[in-house]
Amino acid sequence: MSNSLLTRRGLLKTSAVAGAGLALPTIFTSAASAYVNEPTGGTVTLGFNVPQSGPYADEGADELRAFELAVEHLNGGGDGGMMNTFSSKALTGNGILGKKVEYVTGDTQTKSDAARASAKSMIEKDGAVMISGGSSSGVAVAVQALCQEAGVIFMAGLTHSNDTTGKDKRANGFRHFFNSYMSGAALAPVLAANYGTDRKAYHLTADYNWGYTTEEAVRSSTEALGWETVNAVKTPLTQTDFSSYIAPVLQSGADVLVLNHYGGNMVNSLTNAVQFGLRDLLVNNKNFEIVVPLYSRLMAKGAGANVKGIYGSTNWHWSLTDEGSKAFVKSFGTKYGFPPSQAAHTCYVQTLLYADACERAGTFNPCGVVEALEGFEFDGMGNGKTLYRADDHQCFKDVLVVKGKENPTSEFDLLEIVEVTPVEQVTYAPDHPQVAGGSLGTCNSGA
Repeated sequence: MSNSLLTRRGLLKTSAVAGAGLALPTIFTSAASAYVNEPTGGTVTLGFNVPQSGPYADEGADELRAFELAVEHLNGGGDGGMMNTFSSKALTGNGILGKKVEYVTGDTQTKSDAARASAKSMIEKDGAVMISGGSSSGVAVAVQALCQEAGVIFMAGLTHSNDTTGKDKRANGFRHFFNSYMSGAALAPVLAANYGTDRKAYHLTADYNWGYTTEEAVRSSTEALGWETVNAVKTPLTQTDFSSYIAPVLQSGADVLVLNHYGGNMVNSLTNAVQFGLRDLLVNNKNFEIVVPLYSRLMAKGAGANVKGIYGSTNWHWSLTDEGSKAFVKSFGTKYGFPPSQAAHTCYVQTLLYADACERAGTFNPCGVVEALEGFEFDGMGNGKTLYRADDHQCFKDVLVVKGKENPTSEFDLLEIVEVTPVEQVTYAPDHPQVAGGSLGTCNSGA
């Protein structure tokens, strides 16, 4: 870049993080409120970072479909979907702040390093002002930290670990998805009511931060109601055959197996458990049961008949009958020919929430967006009234307890909602032991 061009565009600034190996993109300083990647033309670019390969690739594909649908609606295409039911009326189908929305994508590979690299490229090379995506909490935590350093907003996709808005929370990051604590708080009473309080549980847990916090949440909530945890074993995220992990369960004295697995991991571990005959056993004079703390329609489809009667929790389900959910299901179904997953719902909503915050703030400046989202209460996006809590940027809303349908009517009708747990039951204090630690810090605009 020539000296004259530097003069015209303003000084190229860096921050302390550049010394840590993150080369920051150009920052325009034509105004006092300068920020990274300020859009100067008629378009604005969003970055959608999803697992297009790896064990969570099915979730990633549905996330990407939802992102594309959200952009279509923001730009005035289609039927507008949830823009018509959203309690905020700032979005008009004229892009964001009058700029047409464009987007770039990356493949996280369900690996933190790959996800950071793709997000970094979208920020530096493509000028993305917001990064979204997920399907792995390890990925979400890593990319959220990068976005904080770079000075862009991170709208988390599917990430369920307490850490994302707990010890690893960041001022530039926001999560609409529920978390492990909420799953435990919603599930435990239903499990106790259906299986009793005198149970012995064996946990198989994905060996990364999501698995750890989910195991902790389910253990603490069920033990508080009388359950005993007889063992907890970590399994590699890359594992595809869980037979060697299932066999010891038979000798443990456990009468419940809790699979703290997601995506392809859950499909494979549940299939192996059924193949070993666990669901046909009588242990401690009780029918042996299996629990899947975090469910999705895509996982249920992959596991087929094995999910029948198995309880779990989910962030959202396409069978909800509120106006927002019906509008989204209609739009998504018209475009793609099948109903959306909870991953799709989350990514669609997060995109609209970001765009709406920009409109309400009157700027793409991330600090203005942060201010617009903190403490924001809204409705019309599924799950009832929702709060983006200012303390930790976690959304609080109703949580669904579901189980596999005994008599599904189609390949998509695999889960039934057994309880809509009210938000009051899953709300916790910001300093709760399961989410304590870390500091939100302050917004970084990149300038």
